[in-house]
Amino acid sequence: MNINQVAKEVFEIESQAILNLSKSLDSAFEASVRAVLNAKGKLIISGMGKSGIIGKKISATMASTGTPSFFIHPAEAYHGDLGMIEKEDIVLLISNSGETDEVLKLIPFLKAHRNIIIAMSGKPNSTLAKNSNYHLNIAVDKEACPLQLAPTSSTTATLVMGDALAIALMKQRDFQDSDFAQFHPGGSLGRRLLTRVEDVMQKEKLPIVAMNTPIQKIISVISEARLGLVVVIHKEVIQGIITDGDIRRAMEESQETFFSLTASELMSLNPKSIEGKEKLTLAQTLMTESKVNSLLVMENKKLIGVVQIYDLGL
Repeated sequence: MNINQVAKEVFEIESQAILNLSKSLDSAFEASVRAVLNAKGKLIISGMGKSGIIGKKISATMASTGTPSFFIHPAEAYHGDLGMIEKEDIVLLISNSGETDEVLKLIPFLKAHRNIIIAMSGKPNSTLAKNSNYHLNIAVDKEACPLQLAPTSSTTATLVMGDALAIALMKQRDFQDSDFAQFHPGGSLGRRLLTRVEDVMQKEKLPIVAMNTPIQKIISVISEARLGLVVVIHKEVIQGIITDGDIRRAMEESQETFFSLTASELMSLNPKSIEGKEKLTLAQTLMTESKVNSLLVMENKKLIGVVQIYDLGL
């Protein structure tokens, strides 16, 4: 069989499994979301084997999107780590069969402490489902594995159900990008979401020229500043901007009069600008939408700096 065809069949089987999840979705999903929202404790997730691996990812997604959560290994929980679970916590137990011994052993403890149990399994009549407060059905018609042995479609369905829970909780909490940034301060993501334009802008020796500045001087100022532009200002008011691209175009279009040109004849009006207090995400959006690589940074209608796409850390 063609190797690419095998991949396509896997995609089709697993995508169908995901689509079928919506058909089995019932009131238990909404009840589970509301239970987590109203909980005073954390969302503890546990599962064995492949279900445990997926559970770790679900827990990580929850923790980074506003729902305090951590994963606990069922076997280790049974040998001492149950002390990590408090009475106000909600516990999500994952087992495709609903009969995983290590997972079922946790139920007596959880019931004794009156923890709300959310079960995620592919068997609505399983022991796990019957002993939970809410059951989320992740049943699939078949695995993508040709032997129907390796968890494939079932783990995908589990992951998607977990994502659905996380996104539903995000929306209910009105979780914003600024909240997300608080949990992701590192790397380029946190940098764009948390850092302000004034923190990265170029503010020393800004390239400024007057309206009557000759082109020779303009070229010299652009070269010295190394920002690829100069700002034209008259009586402390910005009149326009001249980029190195404007210089090249003028050289091609006005060869005979090129060296007699002044800033007022070269500048582009209404240059794009941004306030220094704005986040880098807005700067990125403005640059992308306007198709420019630089923005003038303003404060009280006065130039205080220049920010370029290279400053955003993309």
